[in-house]
Amino acid sequence: MTNYPSAPQPNAGTGAPTCARHPDRVSYVNCQRCGRPACPECQRPAAVGVHCVDCVREANRSVRPQRTVLGGRVSASSRPVVTMTFIGICAVMFLADYVAPVYQLFVFSPAIGEYQPWRMLTSAFLHAGWLHLLVNMYALWIVGPFLEQMLGRWRFVALWLLSALGGSVAVVLLTDPDYWTTPVVGASGAVFGMFAAIAVVLRRTGRDARQILVVIAINVVFSLIVARISWQGHLGGLMVGAALGFLFAYLPTERRTTGAVVGVSGTAVVLVGLTLLAYA
Repeated sequence: MTNYPSAPQPNAGTGAPTCARHPDRVSYVNCQRCGRPACPECQRPAAVGVHCVDCVREANRSVRPQRTVLGGRVSASSRPVVTMTFIGICAVMFLADYVAPVYQLFVFSPAIGEYQPWRMLTSAFLHAGWLHLLVNMYALWIVGPFLEQMLGRWRFVALWLLSALGGSVAVVLLTDPDYWTTPVVGASGAVFGMFAAIAVVLRRTGRDARQILVVIAINVVFSLIVARISWQGHLGGLMVGAALGFLFAYLPTERRTTGAVVGVSGTAVVLVGLTLLAYA
């Protein structure tokens, strides 16, 4: 708490009250809460009169933040920071490949993943051409902000990264060993994870999920019939996204944080265990 003087402090030279934060400014307008003079720069409009910036800041600390039905924080000024960060990283990685061997350093294949497992995640930020990049980033921008707000930032990060990892794990498990040297890149596993999660969230909140289910079905069929598309990665991301979506959407309110931490940790352990089993 901040201790405020009980009365305005007069200017030593003129006897006029001065702003509590700017003693060189004369002010005859007092804060309605603490009674201190406040210059125009320090005044904030209130229901009755004005409040000073210190009282507004103190009041905001005591107000509980609004949250969505799934626990995400609601703020009128909040931006989808995580979504924009993921898009930015993918764009920078794509452009950087024109001047540095980024693709060779971070691309993933089951054969490479056995010795450099971090590529199972870094490959999610690489794309094989402009069209591949634009399609995935468009999907991320359409779905990401809604999920980021509904789930909260850290759970959205966990959903995205574990869905991407799940896609790579599925590639290791389901790809014929004769093709283990084939490179796999793209955020498609994470995007499919978001598709599955948003379908669950829409159903949980009583909204129509038929459109996103149709999108998922079309993309699954597209993955199976078009050559050079890793249906394994899409399937892995879809399964992990669905599992985490159910976890985040249906946890009881009183166990939401603890349950999410345990569930995310458990999912990561399962994915790592499956990878070690496949390579063993």
